[in-house]
Amino acid sequence: MTALAPSSPAPGNPPPPAGARPPSAPGYRSGRTLPLRVEVVRQLKRRRTLVMAAILTALPFVLIAAFAIGGDPGGENGGRRINLMDTATASGANFAATCLFVSAGFLLVIPVALFCGDTVASEANWSSLRYLLAAPVPRSRLLWSKLAVALGFSAAAMVLLPLVALAAGTVAYGWDPLRLPTGGSLAMADALPRLALVTAYVFVSQLVTAGLAFWLSTRTDAPLGAVGGAVGLTIIGNVLDAVTALGSWRELLPAHWQFAWADALQPQLEWGGMAKGAAVSVAYALVLFALAFRGFARKDIVS
Repeated sequence: MTALAPSSPAPGNPPPPAGARPPSAPGYRSGRTLPLRVEVVRQLKRRRTLVMAAILTALPFVLIAAFAIGGDPGGENGGRRINLMDTATASGANFAATCLFVSAGFLLVIPVALFCGDTVASEANWSSLRYLLAAPVPRSRLLWSKLAVALGFSAAAMVLLPLVALAAGTVAYGWDPLRLPTGGSLAMADALPRLALVTAYVFVSQLVTAGLAFWLSTRTDAPLGAVGGAVGLTIIGNVLDAVTALGSWRELLPAHWQFAWADALQPQLEWGGMAKGAAVSVAYALVLFALAFRGFARKDIVS
């Protein structure tokens, strides 16, 4: 049997130039594939989203109950230096700052790793990733949609906790000025922008975890592997930061700057530590996001 010769162009139609992309189907627009609203609705319906929202909402009430059972956290100071925990019950603003303090090191790492690490790997685990790409959804469009929604949900988690804590703390401890650990206080008109700045910095400092989780999500078909890997590497960074023998090398670790937002809770706002921490975090995140896009563009999708 002889092979069929390629069909020649219709009379009057010149052949397409070499290397030209074939024409797309009528009405097809790659930028309209996988709309963000579709991805948002899908993520909102996931059980892990609801569970994480419930945990973050419940944390302030758990702390209020703990303070009610254990008494005033600053009542037995004994002359030692006052810290943020000692002022937790001074006002609703203080309670919100304390909730961020106790959760920024680990608890808030979980939703970021979960939303960013589960996003692509879960599609591969469900064997639906190749069907999305065959829709056709361009690979870069799929990653951008997934990443934008994951970061949006991560930011929502960062905002949810202090908002609930501020509301619950105000009911429990009053709408009083923010008492500063270093002495003095800030009126609520000044304290609320400071708390917003703290929340924004906590989110920026978690971008490294988001980058790790997202990159791992494009490299594995196991969502738990991507989420656990990002959390584990973040913990390793915290451990390395505790090794004082590293000296100034620790300043290259994002974990070294994770509590630089404490400079916002000073009588005079200090930007130095937060600026360095944000620069380190964003630099690592951009590299990890670039690796994720580069690797996924060349990956053989079989799931």
